[in-house]
Amino acid sequence: MSFDLVLRNARIVDRDDPLDIGIADGCIAALAPNLPGGGEEEDLAGRLTISGFVETHIHLDKSCLLDRCPCRSGTLREAVASVAEAKRGFTVEDVTARATRTLERAIVQGTTRMRTHVEVDPRVGLTSFEALTALKRDYRWAVDLTLCVFPQEGLTNNPGCEDLLAAALNAGADAIGGAPYIDPDPAGQLARIFALARAFDVDIDLHLDFDLDPAGSDMVEVCRLTDAYGWGGRVAIGHVTKLSALPPGELEVAARRLADAGIALTVLPATDLYLGGRDRDHLVPRGVAPAHRLAGHGIACSIATNNVLNPFTPFGDASLLRMANLYANVAQLGSDTDMRLCFDMVTAAAARLLRLDGYGIAVGRPADLVVLDCESPEDAVREIAQPLLGLKAGRRSFVRPSPSLLPPL
Repeated sequence: MSFDLVLRNARIVDRDDPLDIGIADGCIAALAPNLPGGGEEEDLAGRLTISGFVETHIHLDKSCLLDRCPCRSGTLREAVASVAEAKRGFTVEDVTARATRTLERAIVQGTTRMRTHVEVDPRVGLTSFEALTALKRDYRWAVDLTLCVFPQEGLTNNPGCEDLLAAALNAGADAIGGAPYIDPDPAGQLARIFALARAFDVDIDLHLDFDLDPAGSDMVEVCRLTDAYGWGGRVAIGHVTKLSALPPGELEVAARRLADAGIALTVLPATDLYLGGRDRDHLVPRGVAPAHRLAGHGIACSIATNNVLNPFTPFGDASLLRMANLYANVAQLGSDTDMRLCFDMVTAAAARLLRLDGYGIAVGRPADLVVLDCESPEDAVREIAQPLLGLKAGRRSFVRPSPSLLPPL
């Protein structure tokens, strides 16, 4: 067999010894030690090679807004209000420029699949959706981008918003989301979101229960609607910081209900830490949903970025390994098993949440690969290992040389 490219001495998750990856026609054609040569070769020297990181929840359209949305109180209310006002000035060119900056950062951080939430409402119309639809097409050489449209400032209180969401779905949006805690009628918003999902046969990804009061959860209604619509396996919820306020017994009940309904969960540690607990002046709670405990119930859980350089999260470099490391710190996880779980929540488990076909390294699958400067998933999370090389369909999408020390002669 001849190959276009052979990656030699690659270390793969759950394989003890390095092997070679033979790539032909954009796909993985062989996995074995000492594959025959003949084409281009690259020695990875035992570095960990994965199918890329999977970003399940990011907001490309409102990234890089700190120049026009300063952070003062650092509250969720302030962030929503300041971005809502800034959206009135969004143009396709503006959204494209800011989203491109963040998307390219994500690519060189090793992300090969991404779901971005896109705000659609009477303030911004379809401007952001139009910009990101073009980016989805223009950057498919490096990343598979899917668009989840949603109303950030409410649906039932925004005349014309539902028609705009339907227009975006009709134009090819991949999923629909919502933020019922912002809406004056949370149950009404959820009912409309599920109805739209069924009408257009798309998945649902909701911002949910974003506070630290264990009472008044919308999760019960989401579970009920998921069962009623038969949408199990097609619903994800993000933030859900109320779960961090539940005692163990109540958390177990909530976890079983989510698992029974087939609902996935994304934890967003950077944003949740930054915005949460603003009413406290000491012993400030972490307020991050315990995804590692929920994963133990068979729930598909992911760790994601959410926002980059805006009032919701005024920092970030789109590194999912940095998010995994941050989550491990917040959740006080330290064992090898814990590190593997955190790594899984930005790779394979995140791919399950997005219902991705063809993720993972196996013969016949697309040669979408990322090489990390480490030997194991545990090292990757602990050290925030740098991605050194990316391939999409067997073609190099980025390269980052490994650093070298220059001692004096």
